[in-house]
This record gives sequence, structure tokens and C-alpha cells, in this order.
Amino acid sequence: MPAVPALEPEQHPLLDVLTAHGARADRLTHVRTFPARAGVTTDWPAWADPGVVDGYRALGVDRPWAHQVEAADAARSGRHVALATSTGSGKSLAFWLPALTAVRGAEPATVLYLSPTKALAADQLAGLERLVAEMPGPRPRVATCDGDTPTEERRWVTEHADVVLTNPDFLHFSMLPGHRRWARLLRGLRYVVVDEGHAYRGVFGAHVSLVLRRLTRLAAHYRPLSDAQFTGVSGASDSREAPPGVSDAQLTGVRSRSDRSPVFVVASATTAEPAASTARLVGVAPEEVVAVTADASPAGRRTFALWQPPEVAAFDRSRATGETPTHDDDPWALPDPLDATHTAHEAEAVLTTRGAAEHPRRSATAEAADLLADLTAHGARTLAFTRSRRGAESVAQQARDHLRPVAAGLESRVASYRGGYLPEERRELEQALRTGELRGLATTNALELGVDISGLDAVLVAGWPGTRVSLWQQAGRAGRAGAEGLVAFVAREDPLDTYLVTHPEAVFDAALEATVFDPANPHVLAPQLCAAAQEVPLRAEDLAAFGDPRAVREVLDVLVARGALRRRPSGWYWTHAQPASSMADLRGSGGRPVRVVEATTGRMLGTVDAGSADGQVHDGAVYVHQGATFVVDHLDLADHVALVVRKDVEHGTWSHEVMEIAIDEEGHRPVEGRDWGPVRWGLGPVEVTSQVVSFQRRRLPDMQVLGTEALDLPSRTLATTAVWWSVPGFVLRAAGVSPDETPGALHAAEHASIGLLPLLATCDRWDLGGVSTEVHPDTGEATVFVYDAYPGGAGFAERGYELGARWLRATRDAIAACACAEGCPACVQSPKCGSDNAPLDKSAALRLLDAVLSHAPAEPTIVR
Repeated sequence: MPAVPALEPEQHPLLDVLTAHGARADRLTHVRTFPARAGVTTDWPAWADPGVVDGYRALGVDRPWAHQVEAADAARSGRHVALATSTGSGKSLAFWLPALTAVRGAEPATVLYLSPTKALAADQLAGLERLVAEMPGPRPRVATCDGDTPTEERRWVTEHADVVLTNPDFLHFSMLPGHRRWARLLRGLRYVVVDEGHAYRGVFGAHVSLVLRRLTRLAAHYRPLSDAQFTGVSGASDSREAPPGVSDAQLTGVRSRSDRSPVFVVASATTAEPAASTARLVGVAPEEVVAVTADASPAGRRTFALWQPPEVAAFDRSRATGETPTHDDDPWALPDPLDATHTAHEAEAVLTTRGAAEHPRRSATAEAADLLADLTAHGARTLAFTRSRRGAESVAQQARDHLRPVAAGLESRVASYRGGYLPEERRELEQALRTGELRGLATTNALELGVDISGLDAVLVAGWPGTRVSLWQQAGRAGRAGAEGLVAFVAREDPLDTYLVTHPEAVFDAALEATVFDPANPHVLAPQLCAAAQEVPLRAEDLAAFGDPRAVREVLDVLVARGALRRRPSGWYWTHAQPASSMADLRGSGGRPVRVVEATTGRMLGTVDAGSADGQVHDGAVYVHQGATFVVDHLDLADHVALVVRKDVEHGTWSHEVMEIAIDEEGHRPVEGRDWGPVRWGLGPVEVTSQVVSFQRRRLPDMQVLGTEALDLPSRTLATTAVWWSVPGFVLRAAGVSPDETPGALHAAEHASIGLLPLLATCDRWDLGGVSTEVHPDTGEATVFVYDAYPGGAGFAERGYELGARWLRATRDAIAACACAEGCPACVQSPKCGSDNAPLDKSAALRLLDAVLSHAPAEPTIVR
């Protein structure tokens, strides 16, 4: 146990609340205080529209921060901008100042704002309307438009709005396919704002990157042409839309890019390589992007605590197989059937006697609930971020239970907030937190993005959020607007969390991650090319906008061979009646979300991603909403609906999934390989076949198994990318790993390596899956696979391949540093294991990893 950090007198006073005046001080592993930072202002740019400046001054912004003007100047000059500064640094002024100046200018100009969530777009609209209301003279017409917008209102937006706020989903499924209705907006498009750019990672980021390239192409399609550009087309009007009697095919050769293409401003949390990420996102060369990273906004002092829950000294090992302490409802021990982002790519955890820690630690959710209750009782306004929907519900409920005896009505000041709630529920909670009606809110990462909730005193982060970028984004909610703030990262019993709270330099001093996504992924590129071809037939000169023209051409050839597109001398055409946009699953959710509907009333309670529905809302599953329990009566996969019945039950349900993995030698990319002496590494396409076959009912809270029931659900095949390493038998024997120990050694190494890969890539363990086998048929040797849990891959496995030595060294060190004897959740147990965390052999895993690493190169193959 590390030494207890001394509490300095100048540290945040709420730290004394966390430590219960010293009684819980031994749970602190590290405390770091970040000093306050003074703001640096500058003059308003001379080019800024006086009315826009007057509007900002009326709202109290007398002078802008220096980074705001630096970004605004670059955008005004026509350069794409990557604005990567801290939470609450006023990034919106940097893009609205040039955008609204252009809208109020002499030439017609329009602006498109994109955010990853509807909530953020609505929040930006509210701020923008306040600004516009203070402007003298003609006021820009601003509006949101998304899938919830009524038809009449949508028609007004297409005909009149100068600034449209929406999300990539609406852009992909509605605006671009229906581009003729949006011709006015596209013709005048001057700026495209992409907010929360760090959220566009993995498959989602790859899809959005290609959607933005389709947007740029259509903006060029509608932009006015010079006479020289229209040479050879008689009767053409001053528009990119084909004139009467002139087909799209006759316009071949006139689609050249105008000098006034839209300028992209990508606003993001602080990340590594923001210019490179932005360039890849919008499809331009990195030198065309100006990175603005010097944050000139003021920041209050922030105290950051690393917190490790205590061991449960009274734990009875004999109960580990079916019973756990009553406080332990952590998402680690209870895999979340509610969280659509936590699909069971390794299936569910069951603690076993063989793998149980001698003294397991208290769960992060139980600890966070205590801390949230104490902070609320002391009047602090607090956000508690959890790793799952069930975690958010559990933290809020336990905190309310703690507060009920303290003061009448105090429990009503705490609530939960998560994805799956209806929009109106979320808006009410956001407003209650802003006004102070709520003091404590337990939330998933749904509140990580830039919804304007300021004035918070403290933030609790229960479980590593996946990346340092996300950690600092969540931490930035504490002390926004220059006030002092307190942040506590509460570790789960998980290999990565345990490593981080005992290695503070990995939290505070390591470089931030770069945003990882691959627009060249053919599983992503193919449907996007089909969508582009339906919008305007693809020409040979268009291919470079979507990547390497040769690689794009190869994908097009496959699409033609499969009948998706038709090849003509003038280009590639979509000739089917159905919309091509429906082929793409932007968020990698596996298809249309499943609606959860109360059977007796028809009330929709929420949604679950299609890829998660089999394991979360199967027949007989227990579904929890705002503390109330429902039982699924029937899951209709054809209609994408789960009918539930309100019922108080004393059990939870956990599904069981089986899977197998095969290397696909003829997949979407060639198989790569390299040797560390006798150890063989591979990277390439794989097919993962999985099926939910049964579920258990377990009594709460003691987890006693009440029964197992078979399920008749279809198997699912995921074509993705994996990294793997194979070890011949003689290496295992030389390391002292016997045949009996080999399965447990491989299994333990697999679990720990999945837990540690997020240290190197912008992912978390729920973005990954794994399989280990003593002899895999495709390698003929003992092999550990770690794969991306998204079609085609998301770049995470590739990152593990590039940094294999560094990855396995961190894995080995995390296992060795754990004080348990046989393996526990803090080192080699997995919260998603489909084989009940058995067999696991911690000591054999260490010998195995030592043997593998003895053949590793001295330095990582690729260093960022």
C-alpha cells in the first residue's frame, strides 16, 4: 500500500469531506494540485461584424481570449482549424465569431454545425439564440434540425435558416440523400463546425470522416461556376445543379473544386496531434490545418485525487462462487444489461473460488455513492461519472438511501442521467442541475460532452473512462468558469484502474492519446461510396476525396461485382430503389436500436443498441429504468422492440454467450506478421462468431443462482481486425508452463492485455474482445487474440500490434504488481469472461509473458 499523501493546508476544502476528516485518508493514493491560470485577452478582430461583437459584449464578453481570436482569424482567412483547448475555454466564440460575421456579410453565406449528440446541439442553440437576441440590425436565422424535427419546421429550416445545428446521423441519413431540398444551404455553405471532435473515433469517426467528404463534394456540386468551368455545357445556369435538360452525366469534368470550399472548424478536447486528426477527419492534408492549442482562458485551481477503495476484510472466500458482499454491485461484478455501449464481446463475469482475491476491494460504485452523498450533504454540486448505465442508476439510488436519514427531502437532490432516457427527461435533469435544484447527478459519459453545465464544485470519476482525453474532459466539469474544483478518480477492481492509481505519472504526466479512426476501412468505405454515388454519380476525379484512389477503385470494383453499383463510362451509379444511406451503421451499433416499450401502456422507456439487445433485453431479462424494475415479456428482433412488464423482482439476469474466432486470409486487408524469435505476431482480418445461448437468474444481492434458461437467438458474425501472438510449445515448456497450466496462463494473459491496451490506444476494454486457445487451428500453436469489437476494425488492434512490446510489458508489470496470490479482478479476471473466469493461472501467465518478452525488441516498433 503506498504511503498516505499528506493533506496540505491549501488543498481544496472538500478534500476533507472525501477523507471524512482523515478517517478515509488511507484510500488516497495520490493528490495533485494544479495551480490557477490567469486569462489572456486581446482586442476584437477588425474584420468582426460590429453587431456580433455588440451581442457578445451585451452578454458580458468585453474582450475575447487570445486563443479564440487566433482560431477565428485562421478560419476567417480560409484555413481549416483544429481548436483543441480545455473544457470551458470558450471554444464556441472562436467559431461563431467568423461564422456569424459571414452570415451578416454582403454575400449570402450559410453555416452548418455538427455535434455528436442532439443534447449538445440543443444546448448550443440556446446559447446562440441568446447571442442573436442581443445583436442590433438583421439577425441571423438559426435552428436545429434532426430526426425529431416536425415536417413543417424542417421545411422552414431548408428554406430560411442561415445557421443549421444538427448531428452526423441526420446529415448522413437525411440531408445529404435529400440534398436537392438543401440546395440553398449547400450553395452558400461557408463554415462547417464539428464540435467535440475527439468523440469521432473508431468506426464512428471513420464513418463521419467520409460523411464530411460527401458534404464537401455536394457543396462543390451546388457552388456557382465560372464560365470557364461550364465550357461545353450550353444552357447552364450559374449553379452546380444540372440545368433543365442537362443530366448529371453531361456535367462530367465541371466538378472542380471552387476557391471557396467550406472551412472546417473542429473543436475538441485537448488531444495529441489535433491537426493530423482534423486533417484525416475532413479529408485534407495536415498542412492545410491550423492547430490552436494554447489555452488563454482562466482556470481555477484544481485538486485531483486518486482514490482506491479499501479491501473488504470480512470477505468470505467460500461465498465467492455464488454470493458476494451485499455492498458489491459494481458493474465489474454485475455486467451491465442496460448499457448499449458495453456489448458483451467476452460475455459476463462470475467470480470463482480459484480466481477470487483474498480480500477484494469495495466496489467503485458503492464508494462513489458514499462520496456523492457526503458531498451533497455538505452542499457541493457534484457530478459522478460511472462506466455504465446500471452504475449510474446504482450510485444515484445508494446516495439517495444514504441521504434519506440525514435531512427530510435531501435525497430528492440526487438523480441519475444516462443514455436511453427520453430527450425530455434529459433536458429536465440538465436544467435542474443548472439551477441548483439538483446537487448531485450520477451519470454515464452522456454528460462528458460540452453541454453547458457550469458552477460545479466536484467531479467523481468511478472507473477509468477509457482515455486520458475523456478523463480530463470529465474533470473539466469541476470548477468551470475559473472557479476552484475538486476531482477524484475512484478505481475499480480492474487491472488498468489498479495500475493507474498506483502509477500517478501514467495519469498526470503521460501524453494524451491521438484520436484513432480509419476512413480506409472497406467495411466503412463501401457503404459510404454507395451513398455518395446515389447523391451524385461518382467520377474518377472524385475518388481521391475518399482516400487512396487505387484502394477506392478496388472497393468500387467489388461493389460493381456484387451488383451494388453499376459502372458506366461516365462513372459509378446507384440504381436501386432503396436509399444507399441505410447500408451504413454510423455508430457501429449493429443496426436499428431496439425500443423498450411497456406492454400495458405503450410507453417507451428507452432504447438499446441492436448489437446489445440479445444479451440485454432477451425474453425474461430484467430491465431497470429510474430505479424501477421491468421484466422483458418478448423481444421482437424483426420489429426491433422489446415489450416489458412492470414487476418488482429480487433477482437480476445475466446472459451467456459462446464464440469462436477464425483468421480470414481473404479478408478486407492482408494478414501482416513479424517474428520475435520463435514468437509469431499477426495482424489481420478475422471472423468472430457469437451467440447468446442462455441466461441465469441470480438473487440480489447475494448472487445465488436461481436457475438457468436456454435461449433461441440467432448467431452473429463479426468481420473485424485482430492482433494475435502465438507461442510454440517448446517456449512454453522452457518457461516452466506445463500443458495443464497452459490454458490458464493464456487466458489470464488475454484478460490482462485487454485491460491494458487502453493505456496505448483511444479505446476502453469494452471496445475490445479476446479469445485464447491452447492450439488454434489457424496458427497451430498456443495463441492469444485481441480484436476490435466493430465491423472491419477500428484501429485499436493495429495500435497493439505497433506497440506490442510496450503493451505486453505493461501487462506483465500490472499482473506482477498485484498483491493477490492466484489472480483477481485487479489483475487477470475479466468483467466479461464467457467461461466464468476459469481457468486462470496468474503465476503461469507471468512466466509466459516473461518468456515472450525475452524475445521482444529493445524498443517499441513504432513510437508516437
